[in-house]
Amino acid sequence: MERSDSIKGDKGSIDQFDAKQKGKKLASSFLAGDINLADEIKAMPPEQQGSLKQGIFDVLISMISLPVTEEDEKRIGVIGKGMQLVISGSEFSSLYKQLSAALSQYLKEAVQYEEAIRRQYAPKLRQKEEELSRRIGREVRIDPFQDPEFVAFYNQNMGVLKNNYQTAIDQGKEEIRRLFEKDRPA
Repeated sequence: MERSDSIKGDKGSIDQFDAKQKGKKLASSFLAGDINLADEIKAMPPEQQGSLKQGIFDVLISMISLPVTEEDEKRIGVIGKGMQLVISGSEFSSLYKQLSAALSQYLKEAVQYEEAIRRQYAPKLRQKEEELSRRIGREVRIDPFQDPEFVAFYNQNMGVLKNNYQTAIDQGKEEIRRLFEKDRPA
């Protein structure tokens, strides 16, 4: 009799594990635009929805990062919609709007920073091009990213911007985790 109780307990653990794994797969499919996540959550038995949502949450929270392109901004919006399905309440919605705005601002600032870095380094680059042109006897153009000195200068300056925004993202993700845990049944 004791053995059958432990098997039942293990069966429940296995079901919860499977639900979490399914949640991770669903989150990936959702991000790819392949499924309606709300319908998939509703289709899951209520006793497994918590684990399913945990799997979805784990994937979505890991996808929040500094954007590199405007496509990344769209991805961040999709992530927010998915998270809204696993975290209820207006507190999350408000927080995610702030986080999305910060990420959008980062992308704009990154473009401005890059332009400023290129402008600031341009005289030195022109000087290097002129020197090389004199040595070789023909006009030479240097791609700034082929110049180790420029790359170091660029990385140092962009690193400051990234670090500032990464701190904000980390804090936002921590707050989102707190809201998710608060929303989960005990």
